[in-house]
Amino acid sequence: MSEPSNEERENLKEWVPKTELGKLVFSGRIKSLEELLLANKRIMEPEIVDYLEPNLESVVIDVKKTARVVRAGRKFSFRAAVLVGNRNGIIGLGTAKDREKWPAVRKATKNAKLNLIFVQRGCGSWECACNEPHSVPFKVTGKCASVRVTLMPAPKGVGLVVGKAIKPVLEFAGIEDVWSKTSGNTSIRLNFVSACVDALRKTMKVKTSPQIEKKLLRERK
Repeated sequence: MSEPSNEERENLKEWVPKTELGKLVFSGRIKSLEELLLANKRIMEPEIVDYLEPNLESVVIDVKKTARVVRAGRKFSFRAAVLVGNRNGIIGLGTAKDREKWPAVRKATKNAKLNLIFVQRGCGSWECACNEPHSVPFKVTGKCASVRVTLMPAPKGVGLVVGKAIKPVLEFAGIEDVWSKTSGNTSIRLNFVSACVDALRKTMKVKTSPQIEKKLLRERK
């Protein structure tokens, strides 16, 4: 886990926004990352995330050495996967390749900041009525390749009853208690983590009746 490096701080000082969203953030019209994600705005500059959430944590999920066969022989490179989050409902997963390990990690960190999602938390277990955002609000299932990860609401105090590979994902999302069920080839770490992130993404997809949708639209107006 890491904090903003000196290089990132220097880049932020010299940052000149190139997109309309970056200009809104730089001018102070958008003041929080949560507000930006709930509005479904697409982030195209990693500096936007650094500006709004300077203490975003990151952890390297996976680094693999890959090879590509060319006419001259094998060409080696590194593929890195990095997870970022603020431990309060915001996470992102990014991957990247480079000839060297640490440049690949830096690229993956930037990509993770461009792929942030907001996780809806709640107290969805019938055994718990604390109404605090410590678990998932309802049962969700995520998938990646052959891997399936199902997250189920758990009462307070249960902890994270999940595989070791996806614990950092839930911790970065701010989830403290959850039960899980998995299937498929979970030995492929990146697929396992991606399936978990996909499940958390679905916490924002709540089906509502047409009457409720019309009521929400009227309230927004």
